[in-house]
Amino acid sequence: MHYPDWQKEFPGAVIVCDAQGVILYANDKACKTYEKYGGKEIIGRNVLDCHPEPAKTKLQVMLKTREKNCYTIEKNGVKKLIYQSPWRENGEYKGFVELSLEIPLEIPHFVRQSR
Repeated sequence: MHYPDWQKEFPGAVIVCDAQGVILYANDKACKTYEKYGGKEIIGRNVLDCHPEPAKTKLQVMLKTREKNCYTIEKNGVKKLIYQSPWRENGEYKGFVELSLEIPLEIPHFVRQSR
């Protein structure tokens, strides 16, 4: 079966690291976002080297505790949703995936009722 390479040109940044924080994959958007750290050259480097404090310490804790982290940021008038979550293979912890998605400054929020 052929799986599409959807993440390569996905408009959000996708980064996958192993359990020690070594970047295994970064899509086109992530490489562009991290151009000041070398762009595609971030693959093979440790994710901790691409973050300043206090984010670096937070990531160290996340790699150790294997807990997800989700928040929004705003920089230069651009708001992003950051979602960092452990990934597993056959139930075994393998590392983290980070999704960075640009979102509108004002975004609708809906509360759905169960039926």
